[in-house]
Amino acid sequence: MDLSTTYLGFRLPHPFVPGASPLVDDLDTVRRLEDAGAAAIVMHSLFEEQITREQMASVRSMDATAESFAEALSFFPDTDAFALGPEEYLEHIHKLKAVLSIPVIASLNGATEGGWLGYARLIENAGADALELNVYSLATDFTESGEMIERRTLHMLEAVKRSIGIPVAVKLSPFYTSLSHFAHRLSEHGVDGLILFNRFYQPDIDVETLEVSPTLRLSDSSELLLRLRWLAILSGRVKASLSVTGGIHTALDAVKAVMAGADAVQVVSALLRHGPEHLTNLRRDLALWLEDHEYESLEQMKGSMNLLRCPNPGAHERSNYMSVLQSWWG
Repeated sequence: MDLSTTYLGFRLPHPFVPGASPLVDDLDTVRRLEDAGAAAIVMHSLFEEQITREQMASVRSMDATAESFAEALSFFPDTDAFALGPEEYLEHIHKLKAVLSIPVIASLNGATEGGWLGYARLIENAGADALELNVYSLATDFTESGEMIERRTLHMLEAVKRSIGIPVAVKLSPFYTSLSHFAHRLSEHGVDGLILFNRFYQPDIDVETLEVSPTLRLSDSSELLLRLRWLAILSGRVKASLSVTGGIHTALDAVKAVMAGADAVQVVSALLRHGPEHLTNLRRDLALWLEDHEYESLEQMKGSMNLLRCPNPGAHERSNYMSVLQSWWG
């Protein structure tokens, strides 16, 4: 069975790509992922805050008024909280390229325009085959409009695209006023791929200590539903490759994502639960499903359930919404 697909210009043997996670930090685990058939590897993010802290610390060491930076530095996370600092991140790219024969996709995570974007060139020089630009940001500024947020992201994309020649994908959240319009603007500005969606980690409240506590929960297949909707809307309407992350746990999840229009599916939580060898099961089960349903290739199935042929996707979605409610009230 031909499971091959094209993502970010790479011809991949199948759509399963281990997404950004701590799994990539250990070279033995990375080898296990490749042995299990990983089509490519996505590194976890290098954060804007890490780069900015290092840059400020360098200035501090050369400045006679070094103490004036102390308060500013205190706003950034402690460097011990990160597995890899900026220099170690670049070195780790070298190590991954030395042991892997599959594409290595690095990741920059930030929310503002600034000098930290220059690390994209260093990441390319270190050997990364592509770059994810992860624009993780919660809009809490009452003076900042949705248009301003979108424009900032477009400027970030432009700055990165100007500085490097490798493919650039943008990892999005679903919380844009008009996601389809913004996706189209990103495509017009030359983005090579769109990744749906970033998972926002919702804080909880400890009512005894009166503190806000961060929470991290692994995904399950139910999270795929939102991503399927937007894959189906964007598929065939933007030039960029489409990838999904969040909710891919079984081969059937992958089938749904590809039918909706995904070129690749990123797997994280399922691998953290079941180990790298789970990739082998996913590939086998996907091939069996396609054979059982008389498909000749993955490409034949791709986008078959998108909304490209629907003249008014908005009306279609509203009709489904009303039908669901009527069936519940029934």
